Amino acid sequence: MYQLLSDQTDFIIISKSANVHFHSQDGTAGVIAQAEADLGYKLYPVHRLDTPTSGLLIVAKSPQAANVFTQMFTQHQVQKYYLAIACGKPKKKQGWIIGDMAKSRRSMYKLLRTTDNPAVTQFFSQSIAQGIRLYLLKPLSGKTHQLRVALASIGVPILGDQLYGNELSDRCYLHAYSLHFSYLDKTYVFQHVPSFGEHFLLPQCQQLIGNQWQSPSDLSWPSK
Repeated sequence: MYQLLSDQTDFIIISKSANVHFHSQDGTAGVIAQAEADLGYKLYPVHRLDTPTSGLLIVAKSPQAANVFTQMFTQHQVQKYYLAIACGKPKKKQGWIIGDMAKSRRSMYKLLRTTDNPAVTQFFSQSIAQGIRLYLLKPLSGKTHQLRVALASIGVPILGDQLYGNELSDRCYLHAYSLHFSYLDKTYVFQHVPSFGEHFLLPQCQQLIGNQWQSPSDLSWPSK
């Protein structure tokens, strides 16, 4: 269900498995409830991941720490980087995806041409196999389904995303890969390479993650 990657004084870092609920539902414990049961104390989540998405989560140990992290997220002081895989050729191979998001049908969202309160995403992509590309995504806002909608909007829905695409696979290929932030004047960097999904395990994919994309914050991200 999850891996405990770091246990700090005020927070923990876990990596949630794919297809695990964030909140308890359907009579089963979500990842936060399960971590609370395992660790034996109350936890305070400060951000979340969709059920099909795997990867890194910051979870506070107190309301005070949760408040600090919530302010940090509001002020965009936590840098998040995601990995995704999609089939097909995108409208652009790197750059920005910007637009307001609105509710659509079947619990879906859509990207609009307007930019009153936009979802903003930077990205790189590179081919890892015939007709398959790996994406490194940097969301600069925190909208629901933002990255899933962003890639679908440029014609390449995430592989295995049953809501926004029609390419069946062994998982939804979206993974919260890296977190960078400063908390109480100390800088933290956490990364976790995805370990589940046949396409994430392709040698070309692992090599790209381990070499060119090993330090996402150090990359020269596309300008507008």
